[in-house]
Amino acid sequence: QLQLVESGGALVRPGGSLRLSCTASGRTLADYTIAWFRQGPGKEREGVSCIKYSGIKYTTEFTTYHESVKGRFTISRDDAKNTVYLQINNLQPEDTATYYCAADLERPYCDLQPKLYPHWGQGTQVTVSS
Repeated sequence: QLQLVESGGALVRPGGSLRLSCTASGRTLADYTIAWFRQGPGKEREGVSCIKYSGIKYTTEFTTYHESVKGRFTISRDDAKNTVYLQINNLQPEDTATYYCAADLERPYCDLQPKLYPHWGQGTQVTVSS
């Protein structure tokens, strides 16, 4: 059974940076397409980024970003560490949310709809405030 654990959330000032981690156990994360979602106070859960499973690494659109985070968020994976990362730069108060990673086995296309991912972590809190 795949288990996901997010970490790296913190309280940061506007303009700061964080790197969130999504570490898997129980299965090989390389076989899973991983997406990051966030849910702010009083808001619906929204997808922010996705990275395809490593078996199709050299296809087009290996990574996907929501338009609102392009240029500030970078998703990457280190299969040797069974971990996917989300680098967030120039954090803004509107980035305050609980960030979740989610996984789907060998999903060939990135998609930012939460309902498509059967495996979820428990979330890590990011708070941006001065």
